[in-house]
Amino acid sequence: MKLAHFAAKYFAMDEKVWARHANPWSVWTRYSCLPLLLACLWWREALQVWFWPTLIVVLLWIWLNPRCFKKPAKTDNWASRCVIGERILIYQREKVATHHEPVLNTIAILLAVFTLLCAIGLFFHEPISTCMGGVGLILTKTWFLDRMVWLSREVMAAEQKN
Repeated sequence: MKLAHFAAKYFAMDEKVWARHANPWSVWTRYSCLPLLLACLWWREALQVWFWPTLIVVLLWIWLNPRCFKKPAKTDNWASRCVIGERILIYQREKVATHHEPVLNTIAILLAVFTLLCAIGLFFHEPISTCMGGVGLILTKTWFLDRMVWLSREVMAAEQKN
């Protein structure tokens, strides 16, 4: 998870940003990031001179998204629990039960495969590979988020017992 820790640091995800990102609106609108990025990269030749400004706007949205919404009043929902679980995985790895490891490893492999498929599709401008890679990434990321909900519930239940 060193890569995830690096990404969180790179995106300047401090306590305030993580709290705001736990807003369900932040989680659900985050699903727009990959399709927007893929569309920008797919239509790079058609955009011509507008490619770089469009890419910058998309990357800015990816960076701004966790900061755009206020801290939620309640975090007892699926979307908020995703973010809580992700924070636990990145910053409190020792609290993660070992039975999550095989699933997290499988998810990591699938994310790598779908990223490669998507990148190859974008490079060769091949729509089926690009779409299958993109859909695979979204579905695998959703599986990861669902695992984060499970993980967060386990850790929170263990902390309540202590």
